[in-house]
This record gives sequence, structure tokens and C-alpha cells, in this order.
Amino acid sequence: MEQELYSKERSASLDLLLRFQRLLVSKLYPADCVGQVPNAYSPDLLGVGSLLKKYTALLCTHIGDILPVATSIACTSHRHFAEVSCVVDGDLTGILLPELVVSIVLLLSKNAGLMQEAGAIPLLAGLLEHLDRFNHLAPGKERDDNEDLAWPGIMGSFFTGQSCRNNEEVTLIRKADLENHNKDGGFWTVIDGKVYDIKDFQTQSLTGSSIL
Repeated sequence: MEQELYSKERSASLDLLLRFQRLLVSKLYPADCVGQVPNAYSPDLLGVGSLLKKYTALLCTHIGDILPVATSIACTSHRHFAEVSCVVDGDLTGILLPELVVSIVLLLSKNAGLMQEAGAIPLLAGLLEHLDRFNHLAPGKERDDNEDLAWPGIMGSFFTGQSCRNNEEVTLIRKADLENHNKDGGFWTVIDGKVYDIKDFQTQSLTGSSIL
């Protein structure tokens, strides 16, 4: 059984499910249905949409049962997380779910009305909490999040830029001020007319000060 769980090759039943899933998506993606109004959908098309909803419900039920168990085991240690991730990656969760989500997003962008009729999207939303709990156990997750949030050039302007403009509290920094600050050991830089302090980022960067 361990060999089957860790096998790189998909089982015949899993491969059949993947083909069935792709067949459903292809039937819902005919070129001549884009732009139709909801009352123009054919009974066959609505039938395929209903079948997609039933398929998605069964898949989500399975994944909803698997992920809590996987999370409870993975939280034991990093090694357990790595082992469980390998199992999940070869299960329906790792093979069918990612392609299904991408396919539904594609269908939604081309024919939102039909996808609303099908009703498969709310079923996928129920998995978000389970997926989030499992992903939060990944080693290095907190470090990656902190590094992303520590870069002021991205997050600083996102959180403070709009409020500063509204309150008219924008500080004007002259070119001479910037040059003097950098001569004293600081590291200010100008991007699109805004001044950023990248002194802390300089010590973490692998590119070197000359490129910065």
C-alpha cells in the first residue's frame, strides 16, 4: 500500500476521473456559447452544468474529509508535513483540484451566466478554510510572510499612500536632502517620484549595493 501511495504514476481510476473532468469542461466551453443570455442555454448544456456540480460536490466531500486528517498528522513535525504533502500531491486533492479550479475560473471568465446556473463555485469555496489550515503548516511560512511584508516599496505605499493623499500629509524630499541622507550612511531611492528607505532590504539582498 505504501508503494501505491507514493507512486509517481497515477492509478487507472484517478486517470479516468481526470479524463472525465476534462470532458465536462470541454463540453461547457463551446465557442458558439460565449455571449449568450441565460435563457438561451440548451438543455444539454444545462445538463452538463448540473453534472459538473454533482462531480464537484463529490470531489469536495472527499477533499473535505482528507484535509483535516492530513492537517492533524502534518502538524506533528516538518518531516510529517513533507510526507503528508507527498501523499496529498498524488491524491485527488493534488491532481484533480488544481486543474478543476483553473478550469472553472476560465469558464467563469468566458461564460459567467452559465457557471452561475451550474452552481459549482460555492462548493469550492467551502474548501478554502481546510486548504488554508494545511498550507499554514508549511515550514518557513512565517519567514516568507514576514519578508514579503517587510519590503516597504510594496506594502508601505499600498497601506499608506492613499491615506496620505487624502489627508495631504505628503512630505516633500528635495534631491539635496536625499543625497545628504545617503552620504550619512542611509539608503533612500526614488521610484516613480516616491522616496523609499531600502536600508534594511540592502542587508538581505543578494544582488549587491551597486544594482540597488
